[in-house]
Amino acid sequence: MDCLIISGLSGAGKSLTVDVLEDIGYYCIDNMPVKLIPQFAELFGSSAEKDKRVAFVVDIRGGRDHSFLFRTLEDMEKKGSRCRILFLECSDQVLINRQKASRRRHPLDVDGLGLAAAIQQERELMEPMRRQADYVIDTTALATADLKGHLIDLFGEEGEASLVISVCSFGFKYGIPHEADLVLDVRFLKNPYYVPELREKTGQEDAVYDYVFSDPNAEIFVEKLRDMFRFLLPLYLAEGKTSLVIAIGCTGGRHRSVSVSRRLHRELLAQGYNATIRHRDAERG
Repeated sequence: MDCLIISGLSGAGKSLTVDVLEDIGYYCIDNMPVKLIPQFAELFGSSAEKDKRVAFVVDIRGGRDHSFLFRTLEDMEKKGSRCRILFLECSDQVLINRQKASRRRHPLDVDGLGLAAAIQQERELMEPMRRQADYVIDTTALATADLKGHLIDLFGEEGEASLVISVCSFGFKYGIPHEADLVLDVRFLKNPYYVPELREKTGQEDAVYDYVFSDPNAEIFVEKLRDMFRFLLPLYLAEGKTSLVIAIGCTGGRHRSVSVSRRLHRELLAQGYNATIRHRDAERG
């Protein structure tokens, strides 16, 4: 089992780190009491899950007994687990700005202590964790995309695709999918609806697919999409984007959009991307 402890200062980027790690396959648990980690690790390690990567957020909210945590990680490593600690820190002024922007109270800002004093106290209390950490990331000057990229480099498995692309066919008559990042309209292609023997079929059947791609414009369109995505997708990856929904629409969502979605999905897989496909409206009407 791969066990990662996410720790650090309040406002240094732990929530974003959890989001990124979940996207690359970690099972993440926030604000985990240290004394419960051994029991959870044992249950998780004995489960039938193929991907046994777990991350615990352990910070000032979960207690200050760092020595117990360190002993727990040593015991887990003796049993064959790989255990690492990631510590996130940041400058005082940036932490103050982020805390004010969040409109949430610092966990140590009690009894009128004040934000600046609470941050300093947290630094002192978390210093043992920082000294023990395998990785220390200062997020003071890191843009969100840079932090995402750094985390993927550190904790993404070799060869793992960090961008999940969902191709979705749909019918404009039923509305554009709310989750769509990119919307492509293929209503300019020849419509199998007007061919009696194809009308009741969908683009999932080869007869319809072949008819759609008998239109020379279909191949030209796919070629232009290929070029566009060769340009766009690396830029999305560099920006730190982890999911992309490409919605392809025709009138009813049964023929042209389904056929083009099938082709685009195949193209993306051939380029090595983690791509899925669904046909929202293919069985309607």
